[in-house]
Formats: sequence, structure tokens, C-alpha cells
Amino acid sequence: MNLHEYQAKSLLAGMGMPCPKEIAIQQISQLADAWQHIACPSKGAVLKAQVHAGGRGKAGGVKVLKQLPEAQAFVQQMLGSQLVTYQTGPEGQYVSSILLCENIYPVRQELYFGMVVDRESQRVTFIVSPEGGVEIEKVAHETPEKISSGVSIDPLTGVQPCHIREMFAVLQLEHGLFAAFSRLVNQAWKAFNELDFALLEINPLVLRETGEFMCADAKVSLDDNALYRHPELQVLRDETQEDPRESQAAKLDLNYVSLDGNIGCMVNGAGLAMATMDIIKLYGEQPANFLDVGGGATQERVSEAFRLIVSDSKVNPYFPQPFWLIFLVGLSVAT
Repeated sequence: MNLHEYQAKSLLAGMGMPCPKEIAIQQISQLADAWQHIACPSKGAVLKAQVHAGGRGKAGGVKVLKQLPEAQAFVQQMLGSQLVTYQTGPEGQYVSSILLCENIYPVRQELYFGMVVDRESQRVTFIVSPEGGVEIEKVAHETPEKISSGVSIDPLTGVQPCHIREMFAVLQLEHGLFAAFSRLVNQAWKAFNELDFALLEINPLVLRETGEFMCADAKVSLDDNALYRHPELQVLRDETQEDPRESQAAKLDLNYVSLDGNIGCMVNGAGLAMATMDIIKLYGEQPANFLDVGGGATQERVSEAFRLIVSDSKVNPYFPQPFWLIFLVGLSVAT
């Protein structure tokens, strides 16, 4: 489950990690009061459209504004609109909130700091780079020497001083900043584990002129399989940012992922589902979805899955697997 930036930073701040002052607004009537609390007379404030996608700045969804009337015009334009970025596709994503954020610039340096669950090694991997503020994929492609190869942490032993020193060396920071960086890493580790993150990305992690680290932006994905432990986090889900069919599938306990092709797939078993999509690709076609109905599928469950697939206007034809599932689909259509 993905979170908005303001939700992610609220969780991080609750764990002691340094974040700018900020207020999220959902109505333009909230702007004047928020501006009074956040904006600086000389530097204004940063306004960020809240969507579950990167590339907001290049798409016009992030602005540094110095006057309240400018901010009002931006909020009026953005709230309720569809923001299109390189990650959203042409349909864009709905903007239901704007984050009004303290302008902490200029800063000494922008860094990249990330953590992700590596399912192959069953460990948590830290990724850091002295090149922050840009897409980390671009850094990895153009200047791979400026990104750590991944500091892998055993969850049973946790972060050790040697791990922190390894990351600190990659960032090429002055020695006097080690204690502050060490504290940040341990706070991030605590948040990642206690709140069951699947991904944490702070880009940029800024180093201010005062020598203070601050999370200027943050992206968090929660582990869906651990949400039952965190009812207080379940309420943070924003279904306007999700594919409607994926949201409906989650409610039906179906494993569904929307894709870009036109051949609808319904399969029992993730392995067979992947193999089915491979065969479709092998013959030059594109699957429209991944859908695993799971074990013990009933006629009713298959019916709901079938409705999900055919609700996608680009699906033609439809490919159920295996034979018994085809039989259940036939019963579903007949009834």
C-alpha cells in the first residue's frame, strides 16, 4: 500500500526523523491559515500536489511560491485535477490534497537514501548516493560509481556500525557528520521494521548549512501482508490513487494487477499465471492483467474475477487457465 508524501513524512517524524514543517490541505479555504503557519516572508513556501507517482516537479505539480495569491491560483488549478507525469500514464492521477511545505533551501547538499525488502536474500537493503534530487535509476545508469551496490542487513541482527560506516563512505561526508547520520539510519531502521515498510525512499535527503539532515521528500510503501497488524495505517489508503479494478480485487481477496495489453488472463496459481503471460508474450501479444484466483476457487469467486477482467475495455480476447477454470467460467457466464 502506497502512502502520500505527507503521510510518509508524518510517520517518519513520529519516529524522530527530521522533516520540514508542513501542512496538507484538501480545500482552498484551508490555504490562508496554513500559509500563515508555514510560509517565510522572504522565501515563501513549497506547494506539492499529492499523488502516488514520481516526476511531479517536471509535470508542474511542485512550485516554490512567495506570495499567497500565487499559492491560491496554484491550489485552485491543482485540487481536483488529474496530474500527468511520466509514471502515471496519459490518464494521470487525481489530486485531492496539496502539501504546503517549509522552504528549507538553499542547502549544502542533496543526497539519496533508500531502503527496500530484498525478497531473494530475505534481507533489507539500504541504497545511498551522494547524487540526490534526481531519479536514482538515472544515477545508476549514468554514474554507477556514485551509488552504493546495496548494504544488506539481516533483520535478526539489525544495523551494525560497520553498515553505517560503509554507507557514510559512499556519501563522502565529512567526519563530523557521522553521529547525526548514524542517528538517522537507526531511526529509519526502527520505522521500517516497526511499521512494516516494504519501501522507504528519501529523495532528496538534504544536508542543511547547519549540518542537520532533513527529509525533504519521502516515499513509503507498506507491506500489504502486514497491514492486519496496523489498523491505524489501513485508514491511510487513498483509493483514488489506485486502479479501480485492483481496489475491487483487493476487497474480493483476488491477486490482480492491471497491465497494458489486451489479452485478459485468469489463472489458478501464480506460477501458472506467470507462465501464461510468458507464452502470450512469446507469441508477440501482450497480457492485459495478472489474475490469480487462488486455491479453492468457487463459481462465485470465478464470476467476480471474470467481471473484473471484462470490465477492462481493452480486453479482447480472454484466456482462462486451466481446464477446470474454463468450466467454472462457462457456468458463470451461463448463470
